[in-house]
Amino acid sequence: MTDLKALYTNLRIKHKLFVLISVIMGVVAVIGVVVQQYAFEFYDEEVYQQSSKALSLSSLSIENELKKMEKLSFMIMTDPTLQVYLRSIKSGGSDYDNYVVRTKIMERMVNIGALDKYILSTQLYDAFDNEYFVGTSSITMFKNRLDQIKAETNPNKGGNTWVAPDSTDNALIAAREIRSFEQLKLDNLGTLAIRIDMEALFSDFAKGMRINSSDAQLIIMQDNKPIYPDPGATDFPINRLPGMGQDSGYETMKVNGKQYFVTYIASTYTDWNYYTLIPFDDIFERIVKVKRTIIVIFAVLFLCIILFSIRFANGIIKPIERLNAKMKKVQLGNFEYAEEPNERALAMDEAGQMHRNFRIMVERINELIHENYVKQLTIRDTEFKALQAQINPHFLYNTLESINWSAKLSNQTHISQMVEALGSLLRTSINLKEPIIPLSKELEIVSHYITIQKYRFEERLDFHIDVPERLLHGSIPKLSLQPIVENAVNYGLEQMIDTCSIRIQAFDENDKLFISVTDNGPGMEEQLVAKLLSGEVKTKGSGLGLKNIEDRIKLLYGDAYGIHVESKVNGGTKVTLMLPYELRDSDV
Repeated sequence: MTDLKALYTNLRIKHKLFVLISVIMGVVAVIGVVVQQYAFEFYDEEVYQQSSKALSLSSLSIENELKKMEKLSFMIMTDPTLQVYLRSIKSGGSDYDNYVVRTKIMERMVNIGALDKYILSTQLYDAFDNEYFVGTSSITMFKNRLDQIKAETNPNKGGNTWVAPDSTDNALIAAREIRSFEQLKLDNLGTLAIRIDMEALFSDFAKGMRINSSDAQLIIMQDNKPIYPDPGATDFPINRLPGMGQDSGYETMKVNGKQYFVTYIASTYTDWNYYTLIPFDDIFERIVKVKRTIIVIFAVLFLCIILFSIRFANGIIKPIERLNAKMKKVQLGNFEYAEEPNERALAMDEAGQMHRNFRIMVERINELIHENYVKQLTIRDTEFKALQAQINPHFLYNTLESINWSAKLSNQTHISQMVEALGSLLRTSINLKEPIIPLSKELEIVSHYITIQKYRFEERLDFHIDVPERLLHGSIPKLSLQPIVENAVNYGLEQMIDTCSIRIQAFDENDKLFISVTDNGPGMEEQLVAKLLSGEVKTKGSGLGLKNIEDRIKLLYGDAYGIHVESKVNGGTKVTLMLPYELRDSDV
């Protein structure tokens, strides 16, 4: 999360706007999808409720008719007259008697009401499998079909048994085993089979389900076997129907590239499962069109908003980017403001005002730089030349040379060496015309100065130079170290009775050159250090104070460089120059 936050924070503003708008559109899209999904699920549930209600009504009507068939089969089975006739046949008799009885059995079946609207035929079999039938579409059952009916009805001991259609007979059969009620013997007197016209029955009561679709189908299953319709009459794979063993529900299924909305309910009267199959396209065609239209509209709207946001962001960001490019030029030291075409025509919004204020600021800074920078350089150069011009070089050299020869003639070696060191010091400081010289040359000037001071203070002055050879070619402003060493002598050595140790050290780090002058003198208070750095205290000696040296360094290299002073009372003083590490030819 922290990495993502940092990544977003560092993005450009136009990218932030793009991400923000994309996130907003994404959230709106997610909310829209959720709401749309909820609406579709609600619609699915509503369709299911309507389909389930229609299926329940249809199944209830069908089962009411089946109950009538069951009641009819019970009436025929328990009819006393038929019981007498069947017992008579079972007890045996002449062919003529049996013929008369058969005629009376069929008449009795008609009288009871065995010719209902949905009955194809009512077929009764006596104990010897003799067939008695009435109806508009009677058939002669094959022996294996009759054996099947007997086998299925036998366990129910006279109870009703629904026998599913088979390949020889597509009628649904309500079958019972007929048993004798005389003295509750319950002897088997025969078998009753009422053949029901399923097409007429189910099609009549399935009409109510077509409120949702004219192509809705009704399927009735029992133990994973089809009761209605014949498997060949539908292209739907019946074995894939869901909900077996469940009370009710609905699913969407895709079969042969076609989507179906399937509603199912379990019968409370039989062990059947009722199904309605509604082609998905019929009820959801408009919804799918609406959904696709919404998606297309949202996609177009998203593209339009993205394009608008990019254009809007560019209108805000482009002036800022141009301003940023100008700032980078100024950062690199280019204070010449280049005005762009039509810049004056920028809108006076925040970005336009920033351009105008930046232009005025740069122009003012450029004026100040030219005024103050040139003025400061002139002042510093004048001061430096005035210092160099205080002594006439030719007169001074001739005088020092005369003193040197006089000292040699008088065998005053130390006087001769002091004069030579002073002459070399003056010659080096005056002849070096460049404002920046190698560190080796600056150390040479310091060495001449120390030579003179050693004759003055003798063993009280302990001087060391600890500078790596590779740093001797580093650049340094001329006469930067000598005044600091001179201050160490004036403020340290002169104030001490004991030996004063003065050490010059140098090292480089991160492309910077650090040169320090350290002494073990009496040190200074923080207030005095601050006054020296601010130029409030006039230094002894040459007059080139720390403030002057620091100003020269900052003018040459910038405010990132300068002088750092560390000093404590009775703890010595350390003055460090911080310069850019630049190599120069040592023979300047």
